[in-house]
Amino acid sequence: QVQLVQSGGGSVQAGGSLRLSCTASGRTFSRYAMGWFRQAPGKGREFVATINYNGGSTTYEDSVKGRFTTSRDNAKNTLYLQMNSLKPEDTAVYYCAAKQTTVEHTMVVAAALYDYWGQGTQVTVSS
Repeated sequence: QVQLVQSGGGSVQAGGSLRLSCTASGRTFSRYAMGWFRQAPGKGREFVATINYNGGSTTYEDSVKGRFTTSRDNAKNTLYLQMNSLKPEDTAVYYCAAKQTTVEHTMVVAAALYDYWGQGTQVTVSS
């Protein structure tokens, strides 16, 4: 069992930056591929980024490539999402998610495949 607790987020003007954190309980964080998703009002949950269990591989949704960076510190059981050059269309509730895996290069884009979810954190970008 893994519990994910998110922090960070908030309100920022367009062009600004925010960093989200997602801290996992338990001692097996390094055996989970991790992901970030977001959900805007009236829309479905959208993939943002994923990272494999040792942080060596990442994949991003096209609209955030070059602006967002996900990373992890397995010693601290923490996942990060650095968001730069924020746009109003990035406004959403952001969620982190974990999927247990024994395969090094596993990265998961589909929300339905994740095992655990954080509580979500609001990111609001004003123009």
